[in-house]
Amino acid sequence: MIKITFPDGNVKEYQSGITAYEIAESISPRLAADVLCASVNGTVYDLDRPIKEDASFKLHKWEDPEAKATFWHSSSHLMAEALQALYPTVKFGIGPAIENGFYYDVDLGEKQLVEADLAKIEQKMLELAREKQRFVRTDVAKADALKTFSARGENYKCELIDTLQDGTISFYTNGDFTDLCRGPHLRDTSVIKAVKLTSIAGAYWRGDEHNKMLTRIYGITFPKKSMLDEYLVMLEEAKKRDHRKLGREMELFAFSAKVGQGLPLWLPKGAELRMRLEMFLRKVQKDYGYLPVITPHIGQKELYVTSGHWAKYGKDSFRPITTPQEGEEYLLKPMNCPHHCEIYKTKPRSYKDLPLRFAEFGTVYRYEQSGELHGLTRVRSFTQDDAHLFCRPDQIKEEFCKVIDIVLYIFRTLKFDKYTAQVSLRDKNDHSKYIGSDENWEKAESAIVEAAAEKGLPTVVEYGEAAFYGPKLDFMVKDALGRSWQLGTIQVDYNLPERFELEYIGSDDKPHRPVMIHRAPFGSMERFVAVLLEHTGGKLPLWLAPEQAIILPISEKYNDFAKKVCELLNNYEIRASIDERNETIGRKIRDNELKRVPYLLIVGEKEEASGSVSVRKQGGEDKGAMSVEDFAKYLAAEVADELK
Repeated sequence: MIKITFPDGNVKEYQSGITAYEIAESISPRLAADVLCASVNGTVYDLDRPIKEDASFKLHKWEDPEAKATFWHSSSHLMAEALQALYPTVKFGIGPAIENGFYYDVDLGEKQLVEADLAKIEQKMLELAREKQRFVRTDVAKADALKTFSARGENYKCELIDTLQDGTISFYTNGDFTDLCRGPHLRDTSVIKAVKLTSIAGAYWRGDEHNKMLTRIYGITFPKKSMLDEYLVMLEEAKKRDHRKLGREMELFAFSAKVGQGLPLWLPKGAELRMRLEMFLRKVQKDYGYLPVITPHIGQKELYVTSGHWAKYGKDSFRPITTPQEGEEYLLKPMNCPHHCEIYKTKPRSYKDLPLRFAEFGTVYRYEQSGELHGLTRVRSFTQDDAHLFCRPDQIKEEFCKVIDIVLYIFRTLKFDKYTAQVSLRDKNDHSKYIGSDENWEKAESAIVEAAAEKGLPTVVEYGEAAFYGPKLDFMVKDALGRSWQLGTIQVDYNLPERFELEYIGSDDKPHRPVMIHRAPFGSMERFVAVLLEHTGGKLPLWLAPEQAIILPISEKYNDFAKKVCELLNNYEIRASIDERNETIGRKIRDNELKRVPYLLIVGEKEEASGSVSVRKQGGEDKGAMSVEDFAKYLAAEVADELK
């Protein structure tokens, strides 16, 4: 017999080898019909996979991320089966689930897919789904796996198998299609009721530009047709809110092939937006006792060897820079924390000095593969609103709670009303990818769980999502379209202080190790701006807008009056400019609406005579004529209301 522990703490005994589906059916046949997968000791399982040992156990329905990932990964296999039926010579790369849907990288030889082909593939997928094909798992030896795929000419799969070891290889079969895969998958295809293949792209095999370019087919599926309809409506709205599109229209940022992929150029208005976000957070940090620091953009490789970043992320860093004379090796800074550890060590510290809170808007560099770059959300150079707190063990929970307060204040101010705090802990079964002692990990994990509970945060626990040096609390925010983004992270770290031999002298006159808390409420300026633009549709809060008002003269003869108005507004510290182009007033209004300027101020003969401006709010609302002084007071009141 084995003991199964449910999320509510209830424990039941079952025969060894029982499946998750059988457990669900024993509870309720209706439940068994709704669940898509299960978690067993934190690992997501197929519903038909036998459970042979005592385990914590959770069933997942569509609403759960684990269920969606299982559903979409199974759908990628269904699409591969459809491709195999329609294009028998196709060869397969990889086909994972992604945040919204799935993709499969395939080699179609001379065949070039076009958008018109997608409908045919969709229909074949639905036809196969209706056959209620079971997803059957088979564990295989490496030699047998290579033999199977070699016989089929699947060179990409053989290359993947070469990197695997015996005892870790499994196949999944649905219908006539068999794939190399570790799972998990649905019980069968019948739950896939709605299919939409969304786009075709090119992708180098394994992300290496020296390899062959494969065809990447993106898609998404749902258990109900109505869900797909809702998603397509949301997708259209998302296209309008795409931060890359808004960035161009609002003249915030750009990219240059000559500068390099993934290296954003912040234009004057974008720089103003970033500066205002920085000023906002700097003020909050000052109120909470943070000290500003600045560190170089590079550091000796040995610094990151000591921290463990080189061993863990060396392959994701740019190649070391070697000095021509001394032969020293430097890296473009991948993280700020090792530099802050060295700042801590610049002088002896006492228990009375702690906590110490060092804050920096530090630019870091990561080598992201070109196929993974995406606007501001995935770049090679980004600025973290980074801070590292060095404290005594008895101060951890209090400091952690204060950081939570900062994050929640930011969310309130910027109207991110829907969020979940994800407690990211170590993988229960595999500790090999983490550094540090079990004792320190247990202390750190307990501190995070207790702080989140004390603050009454809506939390979910995710095993295996911790940073390599410590557990963390990640804030998952839902935007105006209901999409989930990670914004803000707080991490407890016993390990870097150990690696850098950080000390403070305690009240007992003996040396002690401080504990380190990493925190970044925005995460990175680039990603945060991207999410903020898409959340607001570019209609930024007035206090944050890089340009609060633009003056539109009806004709050139009112340009001088427009300049006087602009000068007065600037004296009131209102960010204003003039559209002096020789265009019709209708064209000026349309163009500046597109730039999402909060207020358009129209001036002509009547306004010049009365010393007023005609005020039009973004979106077309006419606020009537106001004196410049009254308009300034009106804006000041709106800003004060936003920052309450």
